[in-house]
Formats: sequence, C-alpha cells, structure tokens
Amino acid sequence: MLSQIITLIVDSLGTLLVYLLLLRFHMQWLRAPFRNPAGDMVAGLTNWCVLPARRVVPGLFGLDFASLMLALLVQALMMAILMSLRGYDFAGAPGIAFAVLAGLSAVELMRMSVMILIAAAIVQALLSFIAPYSPLAPVLDALTRPFYRPFRRFIPAMGNIDLSPLFLILAAEVVLIVLAQLRNFVASPF
Repeated sequence: MLSQIITLIVDSLGTLLVYLLLLRFHMQWLRAPFRNPAGDMVAGLTNWCVLPARRVVPGLFGLDFASLMLALLVQALMMAILMSLRGYDFAGAPGIAFAVLAGLSAVELMRMSVMILIAAAIVQALLSFIAPYSPLAPVLDALTRPFYRPFRRFIPAMGNIDLSPLFLILAAEVVLIVLAQLRNFVASPF
C-alpha cells in the first residue's frame, strides 16, 4: 500500500513538473509570448529550478537547454524511482541501466512534446469557436503555427473552417505510434 501511494505521488508530481518544463522549453523555442496568464504560470512554477540550472546549462541559438535538461533529468529520476519501487535492481549492470533510462527518458520527452502539441491544437480549435480573443490565443497560435503550416499549404479551408488541426492531430497520433514502438525497442533490455 505504501508503495502504491509513493508511486502515485512520484508519478503525479514528476509528470506535472516534466510537462511544465517541456512547455517552458517549447514556449521559448517557438517564441510564444510569456506575458499572459499561461506564461506567468509556467514561469512561476518552474523558475525555482530553471534559473539556477541556467548558471550551469547555457542556452544556445535561443533555446532554453536548462529547461530541456531538467525535464530529461526529472523524467529519468522519476523512472528510476518507479522502477526501483517495482523491484528492479540497477546494481547488476549500471551502465546499461543508465543508458536505457536515458533513452527511455528521451523517448518519453518526445511523446510528451507531441501530447503538448495535440492539447494545444484541441484547445486552440475549441477557443476559436468559444473565445477567439482569449489571452491564451497568442500562446496557442505560437505553439501550433509552425506545425499547421505544411497542412495549410495543401488543405484549403472549407468555408470558414480550418481542417489543418484535424490533420495535425492525425499526424501526431501516427508519431505517437512510432514513439511507442521505439519505447518498446529501447526498453527491451529491461
């Protein structure tokens, strides 16, 4: 019972922190405005770990590598704790275990990034009907615009309805299937 409670807490808090760090990385990478409620929330919840990490991990080409490295580190640590709670012993082959954990964490970050894109596309589509001038609209537009661009070249709008979110979500689901197979391949030593 205690193991289940610890698993729930570690998984919930760790996943939330990883999503926030990834969202911060993507918002900075895609030049999403931070001066809005979503940007303030993401920055406020992650500044405690990102600002000190920036002293060690510098940014490059305008990318916030401190947020990305922290997300990778938290994901790997969370996976190691959860696997230890399930009884996996890392002492047998620590080098292989470290490499597999790093690989699984990287694949999981890619999966989570695709999930952020899907969520942004869905929320943006809903807000375009409900509240098109919401303070979140510029953030969602910045997060999705580069990914809509290839679909908008080939798929014309039907009336006033843009079908590119539908095709983006479909393509993202295909990417998730590929990432699931990659995760299974990387996890095969375990």
